[in-house]
Amino acid sequence: FRRVLFRSGPLLILAGAGSGKTGVITSRIAYLIGNGYARPDEILAVTFTNKAAEEMRHRVSGLLGADCSRMWVSTFHSLCARLLRREASAIGMSRDFVIYDSSDQLAVVKQGLKALNIDDGLVQPRAALSRISTAKNRMESPARMAEQAGWNRRDDLIAKVYEHYERTLRESSALDFDDLLLKTVDLFTDVPAVRQKYSAQFRFVMVDEYQDTNRPQYLLVQRIAEAHRNLCVVGDPDQSIYKWRGADLKNILDFEHDYPDAKVVTLERNYRSTQVILDAATAVISQ
Repeated sequence: FRRVLFRSGPLLILAGAGSGKTGVITSRIAYLIGNGYARPDEILAVTFTNKAAEEMRHRVSGLLGADCSRMWVSTFHSLCARLLRREASAIGMSRDFVIYDSSDQLAVVKQGLKALNIDDGLVQPRAALSRISTAKNRMESPARMAEQAGWNRRDDLIAKVYEHYERTLRESSALDFDDLLLKTVDLFTDVPAVRQKYSAQFRFVMVDEYQDTNRPQYLLVQRIAEAHRNLCVVGDPDQSIYKWRGADLKNILDFEHDYPDAKVVTLERNYRSTQVILDAATAVISQ
């Protein structure tokens, strides 16, 4: 109950699987809106899947018995797309950009391999696209990838494909899913007026599955929450499974370093699993 009522300053909630973290987030949102501490459009809640975002929105509406369509509850990528559609011109981009899906991205990579006369037996298109995405999640440029390649011929070729890939997207006024994050970070970093506008608007920022955030997501959250510092993150270091796509466990482990005044609470009771399952999970985690 005290996690729901906490409303001043940074808050870290360490929550294992089945411990009711979604209930805490949604109840906290309902409490803040229902008691007049925030308007719906002053709440930003971010998670990783559309299903989780929709469930969160549905639960809050049920608790309040009111329409919460003005509340910003979405995935990171949906949030960034929404912000860029509004503000892209501030960083010299068209607001009518196209978003490339995985098949579009793969087509651009194959085009790059052909244009650079690179045998797709040496550099497979899907593998190259995966490496490009990993580099973007780590905020590494094609030049940085080439520098790190050293004498590795294959990595050097992928760096060239990466450069061609970026150029093609720019010329097509297109963004991939990773670009949605990167361009929004650029927007909030390079245009103080835009950063201040949204940081002032969002009085309460909540992030679910914080252990799975990567570098761009981490920076975006920091920028948005800087005005009011009412940042609540929920996560569990033991459940981090996305290192392969750039998730940085340090984001949650260093939260208390980033916010020395943070309040830390732990949800320790599991409402989902039997003791046998919990014992087995604990045995795995302990290794």
